[in-house]
Amino acid sequence: MEALNEKKFMALALELAEKGRGLVSPNPMVGAVIVKGGRVVGRGWHARYGEAHAEVNALRKAGKRVHGATAYVSLEPCGHWGRQPPCTQALLDAGISKVVYACRDPSPWVNGRGHHELAKAGIKVKGGVLEREAQELNRAYFKRVKTGLSWVVLKVAMSADGKIAGQKGKWITGKRARKEGQRLRVASDAVLTGIGTVLKDDPRLTVRGKREWQPLRLVVDSRLRMPLNARMLREEGRTVVFTTKKAAKKKIKALEGRKGVEVVVGKEKHGEVDLKWVMKELGDADFNQVLVEAGRELNTALLKAGLVDELALFVAPKRIGAKGLDVFDATALKGWKTRLTGLAVKRLGVDWLLAARLRP
Repeated sequence: MEALNEKKFMALALELAEKGRGLVSPNPMVGAVIVKGGRVVGRGWHARYGEAHAEVNALRKAGKRVHGATAYVSLEPCGHWGRQPPCTQALLDAGISKVVYACRDPSPWVNGRGHHELAKAGIKVKGGVLEREAQELNRAYFKRVKTGLSWVVLKVAMSADGKIAGQKGKWITGKRARKEGQRLRVASDAVLTGIGTVLKDDPRLTVRGKREWQPLRLVVDSRLRMPLNARMLREEGRTVVFTTKKAAKKKIKALEGRKGVEVVVGKEKHGEVDLKWVMKELGDADFNQVLVEAGRELNTALLKAGLVDELALFVAPKRIGAKGLDVFDATALKGWKTRLTGLAVKRLGVDWLLAARLRP
């Protein structure tokens, strides 16, 4: 019975953690529940980067009822000073008698330290409750911390016959699919595209509606053909253009004269921007998740380089035919091998979302 209750309260903590999606990066999403006498007396989550952590918010909600209670936390509590004081100390000061957490935080600043400090102070500590679910929730954070690379989601809107381009100015998918695509942007730290898509579609790459911040816009542009009047350059937020030494200095200066625009001359591979270098730069910048919304060339190059973690294919029940452009370059991917795991299918009005993970 105790194990069932632990899972029930931890499931609630994970549900609360989800509320921080798109708002707390580079931190992980964390939820916390304070339980006393079998009843929830406090709930909290990490709501915004730089603000109070989940444990502190839950303790505040519990108030005087916190003494002798049990805290259920979706990630091992931190035991170090960052932008906020250590959560382990907050739990100790509040008089919590037991802490149950879902999984260990792999950050070198934590990674068992929180567990040790709580146990050393005489608090009962237990980890591993709904561990797999917690790791799944923060898969992007876990990957970046462990490998130094961001979690990359490749999003494609396509027809049933595998085409990504049809009549100019016409959407391939419907409103519900596009709304789901917006949710992917909200969950991402940056949106990456190629110069071909910019020249053809002139996308904004923004999250619609009022926002405190916008995902960073990234453009791979080896010869710096970025138009000075591109729509994304007139939007709120920042745009970074990755280019090579082929870029004209005059064009670099002109682009960087625009508000929020940065041009980065980086490493090359076969005369093009080195995509592995780009991803390493994004990981070093603490971006947990990067969403790719590009065309066939960049989509194919990222797949071939093994830089994609997840596919999000939005499929419309229509046929574009020979006039359309293939999603990927089959010739360039000849001999490329991967495994699709965790396939999920979701209906979005008349369209379908097919999501899967890629494994070498």
